[in-house]
Amino acid sequence: MATTTVVLEEKKTGFQTVSEPHPGELVEGGSINQDVKIQDLRNAIPSYCFRPSLFWSTFYLLRDLVYSAICLGALYYLLHTDFVQNSKLAYYTVVNIYGFCQGVVWTGLWIIAHDAGHSAFSTSGVINDTVGFVLHSWLLAPYFSWKSTHRRHHIYANHIEKDLNYVPPARHEYAKKIGAAVEFLDEVGQDAPVVLFLRILLQQLIGWNWYILTNITSPPTSVVKPGMSAWRHSHFDPWGAMFRESEVFSIILSDIGCMMTIGVLYQLYQVLGSFETLFWVYIVPWSWVNHWIVMITYLHHTHPSLPKYTAESWTFLRGATATMDRDFGIIGTHFMHHISSDHVTHHLFSRIPHYYTPIASKAIVPLLGKHYHGRGQFRYEDLKIAFRDCQWVEGSLEKDVQFGLRKQGDITKPNPKDEALWYRGGVSPAPEYKMRSN
Repeated sequence: MATTTVVLEEKKTGFQTVSEPHPGELVEGGSINQDVKIQDLRNAIPSYCFRPSLFWSTFYLLRDLVYSAICLGALYYLLHTDFVQNSKLAYYTVVNIYGFCQGVVWTGLWIIAHDAGHSAFSTSGVINDTVGFVLHSWLLAPYFSWKSTHRRHHIYANHIEKDLNYVPPARHEYAKKIGAAVEFLDEVGQDAPVVLFLRILLQQLIGWNWYILTNITSPPTSVVKPGMSAWRHSHFDPWGAMFRESEVFSIILSDIGCMMTIGVLYQLYQVLGSFETLFWVYIVPWSWVNHWIVMITYLHHTHPSLPKYTAESWTFLRGATATMDRDFGIIGTHFMHHISSDHVTHHLFSRIPHYYTPIASKAIVPLLGKHYHGRGQFRYEDLKIAFRDCQWVEGSLEKDVQFGLRKQGDITKPNPKDEALWYRGGVSPAPEYKMRSN
């Protein structure tokens, strides 16, 4: 029998979210570095950063659409040249380069839709939801469904019981997953390089789609309606475990949007007369988008230096700052709209549009102290580090002291409100196919 838990914003419909309060108004905001609070960070940022400009938002949207048209036009032109038509090598080179480039551009459009879901595209809820719905539906992402769960991720980022993204298991859960005794986890080795590569490949290929279908990276305590069947955790299920009853219509609308895109793709297949053409024109760049979204989300929240927090020690500020900015060159700043380079700022103030986040970051990073975890990179090597060294979490008094959560003299007097959970390495468990249970 499904049970219902108390959730925030229980009358939320998914529409007109421009008036949503900041997460710090819904949960304990807390402070970092002894006395830095949310308002202190807000005061450090120029006030115009909090008001999206419809002009600039539309400019970047149109710019990305032009980039996409250029990619498609270049593909059409090259495929009709004699050189490409007479050379298999040239053909596969062209279509693969197109797929990569279009995938980068479409990821930028995905991020603009993500901004719209945060009410960071404009001050109009109708404009935000129209832009977000059309763009995400085209990329087969259920807009209102993901908007709902992503909002909860931002409220409870890095809360070990309530976050919805990449929540690691504790010692006993991990031991059960790999079939090892709890007391021998410190002796567990690492994956062989080929196994590590295959696990990363699996995540990057189907991780996004499987998350949307099953909510696999979340704990059972994070859902709105705990106790439902494992197959009722889909972002496409309006009456499932993920959503409030008041959100049913918006979830159905999300499903309709994705189904309409599938219908358009079928019609495109009929016109093209070739599944191969549809595969290279849409499916390959769409798969690249899914890869980038998974990599962005995973690497920003998974690193040995990033803490997770228990229900006793978590506050909004601690959770929001337990993420890492990562540099990805011109791809990250120009094409992906600073989503990787200013992710900490985005978690603290998700209403700030992407074109203002570098300004906001410059203003607040000096105030974060040790709660700013530096700037990482965006490489395969970083995926390896995350997979190898971030399999499970447990407390560490020594790391708590190093991080500044407690003083050296407090090490023998634990205080649950000042304890973090820290990543530990190990072998990869068998691939998950459903959200873990209690």
